[in-house]
Amino acid sequence: MTFLKELGFTDEMISEIENNIPSLLKEEVLDAKDLVSSNIKFLKDLGITNVSEAIMSYADMFLMDTIKFEEVFNKYDREDLIKKIEKNVAIIEHL
Repeated sequence: MTFLKELGFTDEMISEIENNIPSLLKEEVLDAKDLVSSNIKFLKDLGITNVSEAIMSYADMFLMDTIKFEEVFNKYDREDLIKKIEKNVAIIEHL
């Protein structure tokens, strides 16, 4: 998952992500690294700072089509969404 380095993830973050994602899902993420990268960049551009936590918990969500992924987040107030995700990344499950 070295492609995550290009997105600003540290070696420690990458290792933690690798250790918390099931191997089958890890393969899917690697196969779709361009898609996953686009979705990560979207969240970072949105202002989410705990993206690594989101990937560890909801890696499958990052495999969504970019347009659908963005639609999930864009239907909420940006500032409110950022605060809620940073307080508790589990809120993503309910979006």
